[in-house]
Amino acid sequence: MYHGDAIYLVRLDDDIAHLRLDQPGSKVNTLNRAVLQELGAVLPLLQNSNLRGLICSSAKAGFIAGADISQFSELFQGPQQALEDWCRESNALFTALEELPFPTLSLIAGHALGGGLEFALATDFRIAAPNASFGFPEVGLGICPGFGGTVRAPRVMDPDSALDMLSSGASCSAVEALTSGLVDALVDADLLLDAAREQIAQALDEADDWQALRAHKRSAVMDRNTAMALVSPLQHKLAQGAGRHNPAPLRVLELLGQSLAQPREEALAGEQALFVSLARSEVAQNLIGLFSNEQYLRHKNRSLVAQAREVKQAAVLGAGIMGGGIAYQCALKGIAVRMKDIAQSGLDAGMNEAQKQLQKLLGKGRLSEQEARNALARITPSLEYAAYDEVDLLVEAVVENAAVKEKVLAEAETQLRDDAVLCSNTSTISITRLGKALQHPERFCGMHFFNPVPLMPLVEVIRGEQSSEQAIASTVQFAQRLGKTPIVVNDCPGFLVNRILFPYFGAFARLLHDGADFLQIDAVMEAFGWPMGPAYLLDVVGIDTAVHAQAVMAEGFPERMRYGFTSAMDMLAEAGELGQKTGSGFYRYVAGSDGRLQKQRDDAVIARIRELHPARRNFTDREILERMMLALCLETVRCLEDGIVDTAIEADMGLILGLGFPKFRGGALRYIDHMGTEEFCTLAQSYRELGPLYSPPALLLAMAGRQERFYA
Repeated sequence: MYHGDAIYLVRLDDDIAHLRLDQPGSKVNTLNRAVLQELGAVLPLLQNSNLRGLICSSAKAGFIAGADISQFSELFQGPQQALEDWCRESNALFTALEELPFPTLSLIAGHALGGGLEFALATDFRIAAPNASFGFPEVGLGICPGFGGTVRAPRVMDPDSALDMLSSGASCSAVEALTSGLVDALVDADLLLDAAREQIAQALDEADDWQALRAHKRSAVMDRNTAMALVSPLQHKLAQGAGRHNPAPLRVLELLGQSLAQPREEALAGEQALFVSLARSEVAQNLIGLFSNEQYLRHKNRSLVAQAREVKQAAVLGAGIMGGGIAYQCALKGIAVRMKDIAQSGLDAGMNEAQKQLQKLLGKGRLSEQEARNALARITPSLEYAAYDEVDLLVEAVVENAAVKEKVLAEAETQLRDDAVLCSNTSTISITRLGKALQHPERFCGMHFFNPVPLMPLVEVIRGEQSSEQAIASTVQFAQRLGKTPIVVNDCPGFLVNRILFPYFGAFARLLHDGADFLQIDAVMEAFGWPMGPAYLLDVVGIDTAVHAQAVMAEGFPERMRYGFTSAMDMLAEAGELGQKTGSGFYRYVAGSDGRLQKQRDDAVIARIRELHPARRNFTDREILERMMLALCLETVRCLEDGIVDTAIEADMGLILGLGFPKFRGGALRYIDHMGTEEFCTLAQSYRELGPLYSPPALLLAMAGRQERFYA
């Protein structure tokens, strides 16, 4: 009947048509321009046929992964009228599918996400394989479903479940979909087509049933008061969290409060208007840009690992919390790991950390008892080097001291095979310097994990001057197997993330020196979107750790990063008030009823900081934000200028994954783009009396002169 590039339509022997999606050159089906165009060509054929039913399925492992966001992001930033026209025309296709003159059914295996789920909802019935999963991830991109998802989902499935899916972006399993009414049946994958034919035949025998389903989908679900009562609790919950920075979830709920009480056409018009409004917002542009950045990183890392050697056996030198966390991550992902320390107490701490993390997963039901035992058995603790000739990759994770690391690395090298990779988990120390202690520095690179290891997604893979591409590739692949996102960076003090973090801390220290209140600074930065302000972050990191790292950074970049005064961090470190680990730092910490540490204001610390920095002045929130963000953003530009990373994408992703830079802001360089490079330079120059930390680098000045952006 029809043979396109991505859509194939055949007539089965019982006058039922079978529409199959098989997008060429892709592992998944997406709803891109070409697929929508083919759908537009197929629908008139179906409308004008003498068919008795339609079955829609996928030739891929999954159903449809949603709209091709990379293709449509340019449309979102173009003229509003063009976006409105596209949205209206695309919606007309889904309504035409829904109004075909015979019963329709979608067969779903694997993912049915976003536009893919909206496609399935436009058919009368849905039958799924046990591996199917469903979701509306759009709110995570700052937008809403645009092909009728907010209209059809609460009319097909339990409205409470629909509202939760639409506003949270969370996926549901096949069993959950069956329970909520999203799908009509679960069938083994090899029986899907037979089940579909039976369902269509049954629908034809009971014509009133499928026509009644359609009548329900065209009508209001409930009255306005009932709709508002359903929506209000979720609105209140979201207003306390994500709704503060990403408006999409709350706007979706606001829409549902109206559309549940409206007939289909009116509800669809409301969804389209909201989609256009959200798609053109800065938050959506940033979050869609972040999605594109993630895709870029995945593609780049895939090409990088071509030279990698598989790691079957890993080793960690230095146990404790960090070493134990790395060993746990290896064991969890099925990699056997040897963990060595010079003290039994260190090994005990490392094993305790691994056990603690496994217990957390057990408590959440994400691991069985047997799986937890198997994982723990993959860790071999030892005080000696035993069978290290079997190790493919070793991570040194001893104390952050160059001399100690050099000694440990040189000793470990003698225990390894010639083709094994050697890595150092260091946060600031030059990889090139550490490599000089080795006989074969070409097989050595940095592998910087962030703390806590199980939670932090980023790993910096640091290329020293003599690191081979094979060492880098093997380390990148190893990081991926651990479930991390690796970013390859070139060597310098602090590498990428800490090099950018410490000017931010420097701006904080200078604000305190000039008389600012750290409580106000924390409040301003948290309102901007950071998960915690700089004072709280220093307490979490450990003030002694930060002071030590600051000394390394000041040695590497004295002009910008040497304070020239005793900072509040120096004062607290000297007093042994190191943050959460000691119960006091900038804040005082007490255990709550759930065992978690709660921060409290400490007036004694505030008084001592004022005594250390007696100058007093009132800062506006805007001035605090500008001084903090300028320092961070300008250092990010310098990292790009110095070639520490290759692209703006890697710089921004490093900050988002490693520092918790607010996702909805898109990253430091995208933040500059939104302000404009020329305006950003002008703002930086207005603070030039504060010193080199606020001097725009040559790259930024040149871009400002040409009115260029970091992202096209």
